[in-house]
Amino acid sequence: MSESPLAANPYEVLGVAPTASDDDLKKAYRRRLREAHPDTGGSSAEFDRVQQAWQRIGTAQARSAYDAGGDASSGGSAAWSYGAAGGGTRRGDTRPSAKSSGHPGGWYREQYLRLMREWAGRGTQLDDPYDPRLVRTAPREIKHLLAAAVAEERTATALATLGMGFTIWHDVVAGAHPEDKVDHVVLGPTGLWAVLSEDWGTEVRVKRGDLIGEGLAPGERPLHQLGTRAKVVARAAKARFSALVIVVEDGQAPGSLTELGSVRGAQGMLVERSRLVNLIRTGLPGVGVGGTDLFEVRTRLQSSIRFV
Repeated sequence: MSESPLAANPYEVLGVAPTASDDDLKKAYRRRLREAHPDTGGSSAEFDRVQQAWQRIGTAQARSAYDAGGDASSGGSAAWSYGAAGGGTRRGDTRPSAKSSGHPGGWYREQYLRLMREWAGRGTQLDDPYDPRLVRTAPREIKHLLAAAVAEERTATALATLGMGFTIWHDVVAGAHPEDKVDHVVLGPTGLWAVLSEDWGTEVRVKRGDLIGEGLAPGERPLHQLGTRAKVVARAAKARFSALVIVVEDGQAPGSLTELGSVRGAQGMLVERSRLVNLIRTGLPGVGVGGTDLFEVRTRLQSSIRFV
C-alpha cells in the first residue's frame, strides 16, 4: 500500500534536512538506529521506520529517485491521483458487487485541488497537483484533504466486495455545510452502518470513548461528530443506525478492531480497513435488519439521501 500524504518523509524520520550531505545522512541514520532500537528505549515500530527511511534515500540512486518524485515506495503521483485507489470492484473480480451510489472522495479532492492552487499562487501552472514533491511541501491541512480523499476511495473499494445483499451510499449530506457529511452509509442484513474513513497520518488511541492522537486537531472528537451526522441521516430516513464505524489505515489503531462507546444507541467501533468487510458481513451480536424491514429501510434511505 502506498504511504499516506501525511506520513513523515524519510528526511524527517532521520532528522536531517533534504540538503544534508551523504556523510551527514549516514551519521543521522546510525544515530537514529541507536535511539530507535528497543534495547535502548525505542520501539520496534520506530526502528522499522528508520530502516525504511534509509532504504528510500540511503543510496545515491534511491535518494535521487525520491528527490525527483519517483519514489517507488509511494508509487509517485500515480498513488494519489484520482482513481488510483479504485472505488469499485477489483479488476478481474467477476463476483457481483454491492450496489453503490455517490462519489467517494470527490468532495475532498475538489477542496484539495482548490486549496493547492491557491497555495501555489495565482497564475502558477500545476502540471501535476499530485506530484509527491509538491505534496510534501504543502501545509498539513491541504495534505489532510488528499489523505481523506484517498482513504474514502480505498474504503469504497473494500465495501464494493460486500456483494449483492448490501447497498452503499457515499458522501451523504448530513448537515447545512458540505463538510457535514457521512462518508459511507451501508445497509445490509447485518444492519445500518455509518462509516467514517480517515487517515490522520499517525496512530490513534482510545480515550473516554473517543479517539486521540498527534494527528487529530485539538478538541476533535471523531466518534461524536460521526454520531451527530448520522443522526441527521437517520432522522430524514426514519431509520436507526446499528453501528458507527471509524476506519483507519492498517497499523494506525491499537488493534484491528476496537470497541468504542455507544452513541444514541449505535455501537461505536474503530476498525483497520483490512478488517472492515468482515465486520460488516458478520455484524454485531443481536443486531440486524432483514426481510420486509430491510426493503422498507432501503426505500426510505433511497428517497431521503442527498449527496455533497
